Amino acid sequence: MIDTTFHTFTEHLRQRLREPLPGEAAHAKMASSSRFRLGIKPNERTRRSAVLICFYPYQNSIYLPLILRPQYDGVHAGQMAFPGGRMERIDENLTRTALREAQEEIGIRVSDVKVLGLLTELFIPPSNFYVQPVVGILPHRPEFYPDPREVEAVVEVDLATLLDETIVGDSQIEVRGVLVDAPFYQIQGYRVWGATAMMISELLTVMSA
Repeated sequence: MIDTTFHTFTEHLRQRLREPLPGEAAHAKMASSSRFRLGIKPNERTRRSAVLICFYPYQNSIYLPLILRPQYDGVHAGQMAFPGGRMERIDENLTRTALREAQEEIGIRVSDVKVLGLLTELFIPPSNFYVQPVVGILPHRPEFYPDPREVEAVVEVDLATLLDETIVGDSQIEVRGVLVDAPFYQIQGYRVWGATAMMISELLTVMSA
């Protein structure tokens, strides 16, 4: 049953990713106040990066992995995110970046991933990155091998949780000593906010169409 459901889900998602994306309108629903207050725009130092949003069938449901970043001296310390990172010279494109980084960070085998499409590229002011969300699927639940330098925990999220509107909240979050108003998704005890929440918002908008 789940194989049929997963196939139907992936085909629907593949088709929707070929259509015009909601982009900024979907991002704005989960954007924090700091995004607008900082007023930072892309410039000559802005770098490119990519993340992998990867679905797989598991326990009669559909899941994707999020990661918890370790605590470190950086703007995204301790935050929930999709696996990913900066583009390197060895990457022929941003899809390759997303796949390589996912393999390095949580052990997903590049050869097992089938790419369905892309979401809208998103600018992240605090780190001055453009990030490209790449959407893919795996035929089965992967074995996770998180890199402890990059990942404190892998959090597997089922699709039913993402579709539950009651996980959406809004509160003040302290970021490097500054309070910001931030919408968030409450997932398994973690608050997912910022760029990751904005990507999820677009993903959900695409899936619900």
